[in-house]
Parts: sequence; structure tokens; C-alpha cells
Amino acid sequence: MATVTLQEKLDRIRNVQNQKQTVSVLEGVESAFKERNTQATPTAYFAALLSLLNNESLAQPVVYLLDIVTPFTPEPILRAKFTQILTLLAPVLSQPDADAPLIKSSIGCLESLLLAQDATAWEMSTAQIGPRRAVGGLLSLTLDHRPKVRKRALDALKNILKNPPPSPSLDHPAAAMCAETAMQSLKLMAEKTAQEKKERKTSVATNDPELIHALQLVKAIAFASGGWPSKKIESLCEMLLGIARGGNEHMSMAVFDVFEMIFEGMADEVASAKLPRVLEIIRELRPAPSDTQLLPPWIAILSRAYDVAAQVTPDETFQELVEPFTMVAGYLESESKNIRISASECLVSFLANCIPTQVIVDPSIFDEKVIQKLVTVAESLLTVKFQVAWMETFNVLGAMFDALRWRANPYLLAVTKNIGEMRGNDSFAGKQEADEVLGKAIRAMGPEAVLSVLPLNLAKPAKGQPGRAWMLPLLRDYVGNTNLAHFKSELVPLSAAMFQRVLEHGAAEKTMEVKIYETVVHQIWSILPGYCDLPLDLTEAFDQAFAEMLTNLLYEQVDLRLDICRALKVVVESNQAIASLAEDDELVLHSRVSRETAKKNLEYLGTSFAADFLAVLFNVYSTTLPQKRGPVLQTINAYLSIIPPARLIETFNLVCEKLAEALQEVPDKAAKAKNQKGEQIPSAAHTLMDLVVTMSIYLPRESFEALFKIASLVITRDDDPQLQKKAYKMIPRMADSAIGKAALEERSEELQAFLLSSADKVSAPARRERLGAIGALLPLIPKTSLHFIPSILSEVIISCKETNEKARTAAFDVLVLMGHIMAAADGTLIDNSKVPYMPADAPQATASIVEYITMILAGLVGSTAHMVSASITAITRVLYEFRESLNKETLENLVETVDVFLTSNNREIVKSVLGFVKVCVISLPTELMLTRLEKLIPMIMKWSHEHKGHFRAKVKHIIERMIRRFGFEVVTKYCPEEDKKLIANIRKTKERNKRKKDAAKGGDGDDDDEEGAGKRAGRFESEYDQALYSSADESEASDDSDSEMVGKKAPRKSGGAHQQKGGNAYILEDEDEPLDLLDRNALAKISSTKPVKAKKPTKTKAKTDLDGKLILGQEDDDAAMMDIDETPKEESGVGAYVAALRGKDVPRRGLRGKLKWNNSRKAGGDDDDDEDDDGADGMDIDDAKAIKAKLNGGKGGRGGDRRGGFGRGGGRGGGRGGRGGINGRRALGEGKRTGPTMQGRVGKSRGRA
Repeated sequence: MATVTLQEKLDRIRNVQNQKQTVSVLEGVESAFKERNTQATPTAYFAALLSLLNNESLAQPVVYLLDIVTPFTPEPILRAKFTQILTLLAPVLSQPDADAPLIKSSIGCLESLLLAQDATAWEMSTAQIGPRRAVGGLLSLTLDHRPKVRKRALDALKNILKNPPPSPSLDHPAAAMCAETAMQSLKLMAEKTAQEKKERKTSVATNDPELIHALQLVKAIAFASGGWPSKKIESLCEMLLGIARGGNEHMSMAVFDVFEMIFEGMADEVASAKLPRVLEIIRELRPAPSDTQLLPPWIAILSRAYDVAAQVTPDETFQELVEPFTMVAGYLESESKNIRISASECLVSFLANCIPTQVIVDPSIFDEKVIQKLVTVAESLLTVKFQVAWMETFNVLGAMFDALRWRANPYLLAVTKNIGEMRGNDSFAGKQEADEVLGKAIRAMGPEAVLSVLPLNLAKPAKGQPGRAWMLPLLRDYVGNTNLAHFKSELVPLSAAMFQRVLEHGAAEKTMEVKIYETVVHQIWSILPGYCDLPLDLTEAFDQAFAEMLTNLLYEQVDLRLDICRALKVVVESNQAIASLAEDDELVLHSRVSRETAKKNLEYLGTSFAADFLAVLFNVYSTTLPQKRGPVLQTINAYLSIIPPARLIETFNLVCEKLAEALQEVPDKAAKAKNQKGEQIPSAAHTLMDLVVTMSIYLPRESFEALFKIASLVITRDDDPQLQKKAYKMIPRMADSAIGKAALEERSEELQAFLLSSADKVSAPARRERLGAIGALLPLIPKTSLHFIPSILSEVIISCKETNEKARTAAFDVLVLMGHIMAAADGTLIDNSKVPYMPADAPQATASIVEYITMILAGLVGSTAHMVSASITAITRVLYEFRESLNKETLENLVETVDVFLTSNNREIVKSVLGFVKVCVISLPTELMLTRLEKLIPMIMKWSHEHKGHFRAKVKHIIERMIRRFGFEVVTKYCPEEDKKLIANIRKTKERNKRKKDAAKGGDGDDDDEEGAGKRAGRFESEYDQALYSSADESEASDDSDSEMVGKKAPRKSGGAHQQKGGNAYILEDEDEPLDLLDRNALAKISSTKPVKAKKPTKTKAKTDLDGKLILGQEDDDAAMMDIDETPKEESGVGAYVAALRGKDVPRRGLRGKLKWNNSRKAGGDDDDDEDDDGADGMDIDDAKAIKAKLNGGKGGRGGDRRGGFGRGGGRGGGRGGRGGINGRRALGEGKRTGPTMQGRVGKSRGRA
């Protein structure tokens, strides 16, 4: 970062409008320079401003300018004028009510002055006017109540203490004074807080701002002075631990920060001499074992102290680790859970940070003794004495395995055995924690060591020894970097024994025992990838016999193919990862396999097994279903990367011969291959083409001739789209390798011609792959072949309207790539005579982004609406990408050209134009769009009346964007009068959403906003998609208004924001029997609507008229007005299904096949009967049919109720308030119906009662 000069800083001040007084002073000083012919140097500025410092009316601007000038003033001058400046600044610094800006500038001047002082000046006492007195004033400002003043003072103090004058002392001359003052302030504030707590007589801790400010001062001094002055460390630690004892979390965290800063300051070599004394003081200040408030923070401080010590002196710290480790481990028997957790975390920190690398790689005799002592302490933690802390102990033991790695063997074998025996006990509750520790033991010591003390006991279980099949998943998850020979000697025979028991069962129906044996076999082979992950004995254990066994399993055991393929792939990739790294020491520490060993392993696999494995994998791949081919192809890819070149060419030639034969077969015959289950297996041509594409990246240059012939032959065949897709994938894959990229550049012209000639042969499914091939070839074409871009451009443009989304995305990517190539080749000539559809004498064009846009605009004169629409879509994408690099004239012409198509009658064209307009509104300069709004808005509004294709919603989104950017007034001004209701709707929607948002802030709306923001952030794949397809204001809920524009009823929102995230589900449960979720009919008992329980009939007060007479059998007008059948709400699939099965109007089959209807009256129900019909409870099916026939053919299809006039059947209803059917019930299978209304209200009944 470049250093800012004095003149640059002064120029910034001159350009600031709100500092007129400061600018006036600066101009006055500079005019004086000109009058006296004085050069404007920092010294001249300093002298001139110093002379103005006596003027109180100009104090603030003068001190502000001095703050800027003083750092550039020569130090001898600052030392000479120190007394004068300090005398003038002292009144300002000592006034508590002085303005904050003036104090901040004074602090800056004081900082520069103090930095310039030498060691002699710092020896002056505080009684004299010298640096120490100035620091005293600065210390008082670090406790100021104003945050900005306090921060500026702290920053100045840190800068001063970090830059001491040259002297033999480690500390700054003023460090001891600053430490003493800070400790006095801290002590005073701590006593004040404790006294206030006593007076309140409460144990609730409060936050004292003054105490926090004092801690911040201590923290700043500790950071700046290399930890803390050595003589003051003891008293500081005691005081800080006393503050942490108060139980206030904020104070404890502030204390931790201070200690953290002290230790951070001691991490360098200079200040590390203080560290032993700090460790000694912290150990001496150990609290009582029962102090639940102070002990956890003390343990945390101790942990951090040893972490820093391990960074400075790793070997000495490790040798001294046994004592603190034993001491902290003793706290695990505490009754307080907080103490146990703190102790376990401290022990984990010791193990993770205090065991140096050298102890693992090459330990000395003394190191081994320390390890043994640590393990002895860890073993004691598994005794009954520490039973309450076993869960915490497991964390410590896991950390010990991770820290010691393979050195844990044999030290921790006894611990492993104890944990395994505890895990095998059925009543043990911590199985999950024990599994994690055992897994880390397997990873550290290897499976062989763990199984030696915890054998599986599966093949030949010993008497009294439990079987440990539960260890197989642990081996699968944690085995790695171990001896492969152990798998061959232990697990392969076990797998054979288990599989033999499966074979002995024969073809009979599988029993549970046989299924268990099969599961064990699968679990054993799932461990093989772990054994193949960087094995230590690859060249010895991975022999011909082992390879033949894997080959047989690949052919015969289909269920094991995935695990074997993973193992074969991992053994190559793990060694390749090591061979490609640089740091050898770290490699040995983490894997025990050096780069040289990894390279030898790869050479061994490549020369001995790669060709044979590839032949086997090719055969397996050809018989595998498409959905299961991925792992096999990945394994093939891994072995192609290590096979010797000669064998690779031989294999490639063989595949090419087979492919030539397969391509000559009749497609129908080739497609009839099926496996035993009748599932379709791809043809041989498809399989071999996959292999050719996979091999292409590894082939030498001499094989590319055959490769291109294969691609050209397959691409021109349009009778097999899948084969064509695979051929197009070859070009992008070759572009990923250096050799392939060079070959593509060499054959660039040939490939361009071939792609142009095969355009009419491409099938729709292969369109995306073809676009990918074009995109891979474009960066490789020379500048002399830029005519390829206009030649292929029309195909890319038309692909922007593809049905397949991925094909459209690929087309957009190619469009943008072409634009970047044209922009990069600015000024290069394009030979248009080589473009197929242009005449031979076509003039040359100059490459530029404007010329590229002109090429795309040529599509606007296309003969079809589809081509015009695609061209507008393409120009929209290009405009958004290059909007900042186009000049104003080009943008204006572009906008005017496309806007003309808004008057088109073709919906497809206008739909693309609306997308273009939306991008213009949100991305083009405001001044450009403001001049276009007068014509643009009326043309857009015409399409807001179109109901098809969501035109109304699209127009509304554009208008909303305009309102956001240009304001309501501007948009309303140009909007036609008949369309201004849309503007009013948008305004009301925004205001309503704002009110809802403000109301939600008081509740849990913040969480919803954050969650919604997270969803919105990942909704679009690119900025262009967000600009084109997002709604008007993603931060404001405009869904209601959008729904209104589309013509849909907005969903009713209830229950807060949480209900909108997903539908609610309710269980319909009988009172006497809970819902059985295992029942296949359980879905019928789940509803999306809340079930309502039937209300018990209640006594109501008799109604009277004005004369006091009772009113019987009548309802008031209000009730009659409200008694309306509402149209039922639309329900989701589950809710409608449940309503159809369990609705209140659905008949139920009773005893002896009788249908029963529910005729009980419910609050808010549809039944209006005043009397129960006893005879309707047990209706026969025949009776129901007869009644239904009578109803359908009778004179009064629907009874005239008191809300409706005439029934739908044509006659006057005779029922009392009925709706047709028997006693007002609906007929069988008849839905709800609404009676005719009269002028908005329901008419009274005219039927007979």
C-alpha cells in the first residue's frame, strides 16, 4: 500500500465541503507562503500553524491541521518544540467538556510528539513538563465516556508503546508507568463495582462500563508492550482473576481477552523471556477445587498459557507437561459439570498443542517416558473414581489418539481394550462416544493393533468371548494408511467363511441368519477402500494373487463392485496426492509415505496391473446399467492416468477396432441387449464411445488422428442422439489437458469447418453438448479465424430459445464468451468473405464489442418470429454483460432499435422485448432511461391488458422496477390515465408490506428476514438471471399484487410468517383409540385443515320483542342475513381426500350394510333442522336409492328454504328451511349450493312452512 503524502492529505481537505473554516485557515497559511516566497514544506506548515495556536477562535481548525502536518515534521524540530506545544495543548486535553473533534486532533498531535522523543527525554519525571506528563494526560483520556475519544487515545497509546526509543530495555520507558496507572484504575473500578453489588444485596452480576473501559486499557497496554511489564505481571494476574470470580460472563470474557493479549504479546522471541514467570504466577494463583466460578476461567487461562509456551519452547514445554496434565486431570472428579468440561477441554488443548512433531517422528528416551506418564494418567481416568466424567474422558482419550498417532501403539492398547469391553456391555449408555474413541484408535494405531486386543470373534468364536460385529462399521469409517497385508490375512478368510455359509444354505428362502452372513460379507469388503488408502506395504501386499481375486469378484459379485472399484481408485489417487505435494516432513508425519515411495507405488501399479485392470473394467463397464456406471468409469479414469504410454496406445487401438465394428451394426439389433432382470443395457457403440472419450485426455499426439476421425464419423450420424452427445463431449475434455489443447489449436481450422458443416445434422438432445464443444474451441482459435464467430453466431442465437434449460444456459455462456473474444481482439480485421452466408466480395470488418452487437442485431430482420425473439433475447444477455463498456450513443441506438418491436402483434417477440426492457430499466444509466420513459411506459402498458403468457405480471414487475429507480411521480406522469390504477395498486401494496414488515420487527420477524434473505441469495444462478427473472422487490412481499395481476385470488395469510413456510398437517384421531401410523390407511387420518370438535348443545336465552313477548321459531334479520352457504375453500390433495372420506355429510356404512348420515347439529354447520329425524339414522341402501330416484325426478328438486326462492327442480319447495332431500338435507352425493340473492342480500322464504 502506497504511503499518502502530505500534499495528498491537504488536497482532500480542500475538496471537503463541510470544513470551510479549516480550508480558510489552510488557504491563509499558503497565501502567506506565497507572499514571503516560502516553500510549502512540512516544517513551514508546522511553524505557521504553531504561531496560530494561541488564537482560541481558530483552535479547532489549527489543531486539526497540526494533527495532519506533525507526522511529516522532522523529529529534531518536534523534540525542540515539545514543551511549547504541550503547554498550548494541555488546556484542551485537561478540559472534560471540550469538543470531541478538538480532543481527537490534540491526541493525534500528542502522539506524533511522543513518538519523536528520545530515551533522554523519557527519563524526565512526571513533575517536569516532559513525555511522562503527556502520557499521564493520554491515560486519562483512555477512560473517557465518549467512544471516539477513548478509541483515539487507546490507539495513540498502543502506537507509542509499540515504538520505544532505542535502549537496552525490553519495555518502553513509560510501560511501567502506564501499567501502574491502568492497574490503579482497574482496582478502583473493581472495588466500586463490588461495593455497588453489596449495596444492592443481589447476586446478579451487572455490566459496569467504567470497569470494561479499564480492562480495555489494560488490554491495549498488554498488546503494545510485549505482554506486560515483568514487575507488574503478578499483581495484574491476581486482580484479573478476582474480577473473573464475580461470575459476570461479559467481565470474564473481557478478562480472557486481556490474558489472550498478554500471551499474544509474549509469542515473539523478544518478549518470550517473561513467559516462565507468567506460568509460575498462574499456577500459584490456583483457586480452590470447589470454586465453581473461578476455576473454569483459571483452567482456560492455563490452557492458553501452555499453548503459547509450546509455540515458543516446544521441547521444554513437553517435558514439563506431566505436572499440569496430572493437576488438571484431577478436576475431572469434580461434582460440577462446568469444571469437568473446562478440565477436559484443557487436557485436549494440552494434547493438541504441546506435543511437538519430533516426538512423533523420532522420540528420545526422555520423550517416551513423558508419553508413558501421560498415558498412565489417562488410564486412571477410566476407573470408578472418575465414572461421573467418563463422557469427558472419552474426549481426552480421543485427543490423545489423534496427537500420538502411530506412537500410541503399544502405550494405549490397554486403554483401547478397556473401552472396547465397556462398549460391549449392553447396559453401557455411552456407546456412541466409545465408538468415536475406538475409531480414532483404529485410525491412529491401525486395525491390526486394535483387533489384537479386541478380536472380532466371528468365524471361530472363542468360548466366553463376545462377537464384535459392531466393529466392522468402525473399521470401514476409520481405517487408512495401514498395512494391506492385514486385510489379506484376517478379513479375506473371514469373508470366505461367511460367504461359504451363505452358499451352504443353497437356493432355499433366505433366513435371518443367512441375511446376517451376507451383511457381514458386504461390511468386510466395504473396509477395503480404507486399507487401500495409502497403504504402507503396497508393493509387497498388492501382488498378482490379490489382483486376480479382485478381478474374479468384479466379474462374479455384482454387489461388491462399488466397494472394489472405490478401493482400486483410492489406491491410485492417494499415492498421486502424495507424489504431487512438496513438504516432505509433513508428509512423513501425516502419512508415513514419502514422495519417492508414492512415485514407486504408482510405477508399480502402472507397469504391473494397470493394463489388466483396464481390460477387466472395460468388460465390467459394458455389462453395467447406466445408473451404476459412474464408479466404474472413475476407476477406469484413475488407471488410465498411470498406464505406460505404449500399453495405452495398444488399448486405445483395440477399443477403436471394437468401436468401428459396433458402429456398423444395425441400431435396432444393438439396442436389444438386456440383463437377466430385463433392464436395458446400452449398446456396445455407446459403451465404447464412453471409453474413447475417457481415454482422450491421456492419449499421445500420434493418436489424435484416429480420435478426430472417430468424432467426425459419429457426429454426422443423426440416427443416434446419445452417441452424438458423447462425440461432442470429446472436444471439451481434450481442452482440459495441455496436449489436447495443443492438438485442438493445431486443428482449429479443420474443426471450425467441421462444426459448421455438421450444424444441420445435430439432434435436439445433443444441442447442449455441441454448444459446449463450441465454447471449448472458441478460446483456442487464432485472431485470423475470427470469421468463425459470425459464421456460428446464428446457431448460438437460436439456441437461446431451446426448450432445455441447460442448453439455453450453455448458449448464453457461449454468447458472452464470444463477446469477450471480440472485445479482446479490438482492432483485428474479420474476413467476412469466409462467412458462409456472405458474398465473396464482402468487406472486412473490425473486431469490437460494437461490431459483435451489430452482428446479433442482424437477426432482427429474420424471416420468423422465433428468430427475432431469439435475437432480442441474445442482445439482452450481451447488453447486461457489456453495459459498462458501451458508449452512450451505442446504448441509445440499441434501446431505440429494440423498443420498436413493442408495437409487434406477436406475443413471442414482445415477451422477449419485455425482458430486454426490464434489463434496461435496472442496469442502464438513469439519465439515458429518463428520456425514454415518455414513449416506453405507454407502449408497455398496452400489454398489461393481455391475459395470456403472464404479460400482466411481467408488465407490473417492470413498472415496479421503474418506480423503485425513478420514483412514483415520474412513472405516474407518463402513465396513461386508464392504467394509473396499476400505479395505485403498487403504491398500496408497498405501503401495506412496509406496515407488515414494521409490525414483524417487534416479534420474530428478524429471523424470518434472515432466512428469507438466505433463500433469495441462492434462488438465481447468476446476476443476469436475477435481473431478468426476479420480481420487482425481492425484499418486499409483492406476491399479493402479483397474484392480483395474474387474476388469481391472493392466498390468505394467517398465523404469522412461520405458517407461510409450509403447510400444516393435523391428525384426525378417535377419542378412544390413537392413530396407528403403521396402518396402510393412516394417510386418510391426516388432514391439512384443522379438525373441529362438535360442540355440545347449550341452553340459550329466549328472545323477546319490544313488548316483552316471547319469540319462538324465528330468527332475527341479522341471523337471516348471515345464514349464507359459502363456497368451500379449495383444499390440498390430502385435505380433499380426507374430507371425501370423513366429511360430516359423507354417509357411513353401519350394521348389516346400512348407510348412516350424521344429522347432529354443530356450531357453524350446514344443518338447519329444528327437529331430529329419528328414522334417518338407519337407512337401507334400497331406501336410499328409491329416495334419490324420487328426488331426481320429483317436482321439487330443492326445497324452498327461507333464504332461497324457488328450488332448482322447478317446483316450490315444501320443506321448512331445507335444501332439498329429506328434511333439508342434501341429496346423496350432492354438494353445497348457494341460494339466489336479491340485490346483494338473501331473500326471505316464500315457501310454505
